[in-house]
Amino acid sequence: MPKIVDPMARRRAVAQAVLSVAARQGLEHASLRNVADEAGLAVGSVRHYFADHDELMVFTMRELSRRIGERVRAHAERLLTPDDRTDCTDRTDRTDRTDRRVGTEDLLAEFLPLDEARRQESALWLAFTAAALTRPELRPCADEMQANLHALLSRVLHEARSTGGLPGGLDVELESTRLAALLDGLNLQATLLPDRFPAELLRQVLRRHLDALGVGG
Repeated sequence: MPKIVDPMARRRAVAQAVLSVAARQGLEHASLRNVADEAGLAVGSVRHYFADHDELMVFTMRELSRRIGERVRAHAERLLTPDDRTDCTDRTDRTDRTDRRVGTEDLLAEFLPLDEARRQESALWLAFTAAALTRPELRPCADEMQANLHALLSRVLHEARSTGGLPGGLDVELESTRLAALLDGLNLQATLLPDRFPAELLRQVLRRHLDALGVGG
């Protein structure tokens, strides 16, 4: 009986081969031949799942985005799901604000290279976004990821303001842009200079920024 192959699972396996090659040698070395060798497939098998190299690169970039998004969504669902509690005592309110502050920091920290897996992920994403400057087929995914980040940050800050965890007069859209710039800057510096930007320093900078905003205050 012939072996049944899940097309999406195979496409994701090939995308993982792209990421593995790119992590070791750089994105420019992720040719169809090198990717096929990494995946243990013939080039013809790779072409069976992807019409050309451009389609493979776009799929891989979106697969990387999907992985990041799934991890972030797990935190976002805990932080942004409405709370059904009816106890409105000051103590409960203080506890809720503390929990939200911790949840907010944990959510935002997922965008930072705090461990080896996320450092590699960050380096790969930077490589793809840099490639998007000269490869127009990659640009929509890069733009979409940035728009999603801004939308998520805006939602987090709007929620914090609505629950009393931010000053009422705060310009949420401006602060969302500022926070995105902070995360992008920390990501870039920590990816390029990991010894100078260890995980705890990244956490401290993020924590100080949230303190300055008054998140959870």
